[in-house]
Amino acid sequence: MPQRPLRVAILGATGAVGQELLQLLAERHFPVGELIPLASPRSAGHPLDWQNQSLMIQPVSEAIFEGVDLVLASAGGSVSRQWAPVAAAAGAVVVDNSSAFRMDPAVPLVVPEVNPEAALTHQGIIANPNCTTILLTLALAPLHARRPIRRVVVSTYQSASGAGARAMEELRQLSRTVLEGGEPVSEVLPHSLAFNLFLHNSPLQPNGYCEEELKMLNETRKIMGIPDLRLSATCVRVPVLRAHSEAVNISFDEPFPVAEARALLGAAPGVELLENFESNRFPMPTDVTGRDPVAVGRIRQDLSDPNGLELWLCGDQIRKGAALNAIQIAELLLQGPSQGGDR
Repeated sequence: MPQRPLRVAILGATGAVGQELLQLLAERHFPVGELIPLASPRSAGHPLDWQNQSLMIQPVSEAIFEGVDLVLASAGGSVSRQWAPVAAAAGAVVVDNSSAFRMDPAVPLVVPEVNPEAALTHQGIIANPNCTTILLTLALAPLHARRPIRRVVVSTYQSASGAGARAMEELRQLSRTVLEGGEPVSEVLPHSLAFNLFLHNSPLQPNGYCEEELKMLNETRKIMGIPDLRLSATCVRVPVLRAHSEAVNISFDEPFPVAEARALLGAAPGVELLENFESNRFPMPTDVTGRDPVAVGRIRQDLSDPNGLELWLCGDQIRKGAALNAIQIAELLLQGPSQGGDR
């Protein structure tokens, strides 16, 4: 992308991730010359305040992408499949937050701290990984670089934000309903999340795994370049607003000293080591909400496997799990080939 101030379009500007993208563009001083907020027809025409400007939300059209340098898309798979190729054909680079292109062999799937060089191979579209996968690969990559990973078993504890802004608001409202003695009735999620949890609501596949669990398997393999990685995931929706947590069991071909793993993770980009065994204090969703790092802790030897480690992590789903990762990808493109591979 050019180094001049860019014409940037936000596709899905009114959603939870779209709002976070707007905030991060300002916080990180991204070189925006002109910002074009795009949303559904029902939101078009409404004003949007950004950086002391009152911008008009516009509907998506083919003409709107003419002269646009960067499109940050977070409007769902069907919208991305329709409009990302149109934007790319018009000359824009599209960083897409949906699952539409993630497993396309011609589209790089990028976590900047893990495989930054992949971003520079794009042909107009770059895929932003699934939120749980982003958080997981930040912890796996530094360990795999030291000793190859043989197998991963991960259980996720996923916040309402992963289902969007409406699910977050429903959790707030239904929690009040329960506290007031009422019966919570969910309209956004398949079950009430208030004081409750349930297995992830993405479609179940014939093999018994849900779509979210298979995303973790397939996307982790692609990002880390381990096509035969053995990974099993169980994904759970929990009553937390916007930060995901994961319990991760990792097997290697040889023992991995805990102290060495701790040192590697403590120095890893995008990772914050947070653990105090004496006080039983480890990462919590409240530690990472609204923050960039993925907090990792409770790193310990797997008592059932001499070649295994256990760890726990938490990360803000809207931020590093979506918007921040997308903007970091765009920043890689601004750096260009000379710096793009610097981890």
